[in-house]
Amino acid sequence: MRKKERGGLLPVIIAGLLTGILLKAFAVDIYHISGISMEGSLHNGESVLVNKLSYGLKKPFSDSYFFMWRKPQKGDIVTFLHDNRIVIKRCVLTEGDSIEIFSDSGYSLRIGGRLIPLTYEQYEKFSPVSIVPEGFIFVLGDNQENSVDSRDYGFVAVRNITGKVAGK
Repeated sequence: MRKKERGGLLPVIIAGLLTGILLKAFAVDIYHISGISMEGSLHNGESVLVNKLSYGLKKPFSDSYFFMWRKPQKGDIVTFLHDNRIVIKRCVLTEGDSIEIFSDSGYSLRIGGRLIPLTYEQYEKFSPVSIVPEGFIFVLGDNQENSVDSRDYGFVAVRNITGKVAGK
């Protein structure tokens, strides 16, 4: 009788493993925060749940979607692939939003009434741009003095977004 019980348990274990793999690949994941660029809302060493279905159903091992039902919104904390690493930042501008860049006393850009400091190199990168291109977003770390973000590596393609941090 023991052999029969084990045989009945094996399909349950296999089904559970397959369900877990599918959930991790398409629906949810847990990421561990490494660094201080999002201090204020996310802290170094903290774990966060990421909803991979927030914007659509992404093709595995690809930068395209089977279906996309929503685009990132201002304020969303998104995860995306940059230089083969998952990065977590806040979406502050979406496609079509204007970019105001100033060089009066130092270099800066204005987002929502706040002036965000830029280095000369960052200023040079964005000074000819006046609008976020279609299919892209502009992201910043909440701890802007200690963040490498869109000011450094440019706009983030929506197709590179892998999910949205849940509950933040």
